[in-house]
Amino acid sequence: MSLSLDTLFLAGAVIVLIAVVTARFGARIGMPALLLFLGLGMLLGVNIDFENVKMAHDLGFIALALILAEGGLTTKWSDIRSHIGLAAVLATLGVLVSIALVAVFGYYVLRLPVGVAVLLGAITAPTDAAAVFSVLRGLSLPHRVMAALEGESGLNDAPTVLLVVAATQYVMGTPPEGGPWGLAGMIVLELVGGLVLGLVVGLVGRGLLRRVALPSSGLYPIATLAWAVVAYGLGSVIHLSGFAAVYICAVVLGNADLPHRHATRSFAEGVGWIAQIGLFVMLGLLAVHEHITWQSLFLAVVAGLFLTLVARPITVWVSSVWFKVPWREQVFLSWAGLRGAVPIILATVPLAMGITDSHLLFGIVFVFVIVFTAIQAPTLPWVAKRLGLIDPWAPFDLDIEVAPLEERRADLLKVSVPQGSKLAGLAVRELRLPPHVVIALVMRGDESFAPHGHSKLRAGDDLLVVTPAELREGVEARLAELGRGGRLARWLGNLKPSDTPTSGEAK
Repeated sequence: MSLSLDTLFLAGAVIVLIAVVTARFGARIGMPALLLFLGLGMLLGVNIDFENVKMAHDLGFIALALILAEGGLTTKWSDIRSHIGLAAVLATLGVLVSIALVAVFGYYVLRLPVGVAVLLGAITAPTDAAAVFSVLRGLSLPHRVMAALEGESGLNDAPTVLLVVAATQYVMGTPPEGGPWGLAGMIVLELVGGLVLGLVVGLVGRGLLRRVALPSSGLYPIATLAWAVVAYGLGSVIHLSGFAAVYICAVVLGNADLPHRHATRSFAEGVGWIAQIGLFVMLGLLAVHEHITWQSLFLAVVAGLFLTLVARPITVWVSSVWFKVPWREQVFLSWAGLRGAVPIILATVPLAMGITDSHLLFGIVFVFVIVFTAIQAPTLPWVAKRLGLIDPWAPFDLDIEVAPLEERRADLLKVSVPQGSKLAGLAVRELRLPPHVVIALVMRGDESFAPHGHSKLRAGDDLLVVTPAELREGVEARLAELGRGGRLARWLGNLKPSDTPTSGEAK
């Protein structure tokens, strides 16, 4: 039975609300939301038929682009800059080491065909920092550890996507020209080209978004996210790494001094959550109809044990030995290499291409992500404490965000004093605003200051006025009357005037 568009719209909204509540529950028990979203999708899959692998593949890549854009826009360059070298090595050399180890294990121990073994290594290589941070939020860990995990997860998606696509084509009998060295050259060219493209598009976007005056503040977050997605689209069209481009472009934009930067980050986080919810629920639906077998379950557990206990520690050691990372931090980085959405998305590439054993491969990856994320994620705080990486006396970074004034029943007014206004020349105390209404800031040219009662206003000033919500209309009327009549303007409305100075500190 086909459903109407309105019914599908309603169902989608209900699913999102259920997922939001589920994420809240997961945060309380220390479980990454991705597992709960996958479970929700599998429950829905009992009554919903979804077997379109090609659609899952295409939508998965779109969702991944949005997730990477959100990751870049919310990444603070100052936090990862000093340790970007370690993160970059983990995302490149570490990926190659992990692929080689898992491929050898898969071929010689699991008896998988050589092509499937290589694909298994490539698909399971990327990590997911979102899963880690959802568990570690609030713990005082070494800065190098957190920066390495965040940087690695943001940078390793692009090379692994290229490797999986290339390996899939190789298995299908369409190897690139030039053999293995030609393949390596093509991957390096696309990856480096994507990084350069993302940097250029990001710098151009930073310059444009600083100068353009949009009619609504709500358009700035949309324009910023859309500009990052443009980098992905350009990269895909000209055969460069779109995932590298979108992430680097988003990092540049997220760390630029753009208008409404806090609102942009909040908007990007919201879009990222929607993309993750839709992605994991869709993958859960798909998994139900892939008929995961006992063979997939067994191979997933064996391969997961090898990857977690052998391949990941070797990968971390090979990558971090150049940076003299203490062994305790190496152990934690090894255990914290959680996998998330990307491996499952990448498993749809050979599935969509219809290669032999692709259903078995998808089942292995899906079970591996669920089982080992469920095992590792809740134990991360305990492991960090046992390794002595948590300093209970360390100060936490301040969590600074734009305050939602609606929760305090207050409004923030921006008042501009135009040329010819009779507000010009008045002292702040002469405005006779009611109690609890504060002129918090006067912006005058390139200068900003908190005024006192004797500070005089000038034409061209911009005032930031904080007022209780119930007094807003009267304050607006009073300021408009003063602009027309000056200090002799009569008081309008039923607000009681006050001679109390309306600001805090003096200039």
